[in-house]
Amino acid sequence: MNNENSIKDSELVLAPTGNLYHIGLGPSTLADDIILVGDPGRVEMFRPLMDEVEFESRNREMFALTGRRHGHRLTVLSTGMGCDNIDIVMTELDAAANIDLATRRPSANHRTLRMVRIGTCGSLQPDVDCGTIVAGRYAIGLDGLMNYYRVDPTLLCEPMADAFCRHTGLQQPFARPYAASCSPLLAETIGRGMKPVIIATAPGFYGPQGRHVRLAPSLTDLNERLATFEWDGLRLTNLEMETSAIYGFARAMGHEALTVCLVIANRPTGHFINDYHDAMHQLVETVVDRFTEL
Repeated sequence: MNNENSIKDSELVLAPTGNLYHIGLGPSTLADDIILVGDPGRVEMFRPLMDEVEFESRNREMFALTGRRHGHRLTVLSTGMGCDNIDIVMTELDAAANIDLATRRPSANHRTLRMVRIGTCGSLQPDVDCGTIVAGRYAIGLDGLMNYYRVDPTLLCEPMADAFCRHTGLQQPFARPYAASCSPLLAETIGRGMKPVIIATAPGFYGPQGRHVRLAPSLTDLNERLATFEWDGLRLTNLEMETSAIYGFARAMGHEALTVCLVIANRPTGHFINDYHDAMHQLVETVVDRFTEL
């Protein structure tokens, strides 16, 4: 039963444990510092780095692990692939931090989360080759997800989105692109020494990223249009499938977010590395250790 003006049970779904239905986390089991990964199997890479693990849960592709590294509390959470999953993850992370789940009303005090996505990506620039670590200063969403939310335009990079639309000529029937920036704090700390870039987030892996298998993409020169876009002295360098939604929600909800990616494919040269375990393990350790320094 809901109290008047509280969020309905059907709108904010909880598990029988009282935690958020999909991510399996609640206010007490969620750390303020969070690492997001796409692959549930990648969460296990963090276990040996923890001095202690205090909580874990698994539900579908979402595997959560909360523990401590040198006394610093961290949550690692897998999201699965795509912005549709990010819609769930970011909404429920914010709810765990800023909704009183007993009364189902917003909490009196805002809790700010710091989130770093560690992922892989493909490079659109021939000189940004496989093995490069990039940090997304901006993300452009081709997915259209943030268009479904009422967001203060000043929190998103509307001039950048407008310039991108003019440059690429993207119009109906495609979703209108949006743009959002990362957290300057996390860019300077977690992302220091990594290559600053603009990330494009696609709503799929094949056609939306210009790949041709059996169905031909409707925009055969999409990657060329993307690769020639620049903003704030940065090139649009890489394609992936989650960052724009992470940045958009973080900006709208008052959280800090950054994506760091290992480049595993270079689209112009055709180079691809399928054995990147060691490089990813090194990136994971770097991000965890830099979190403990904050």
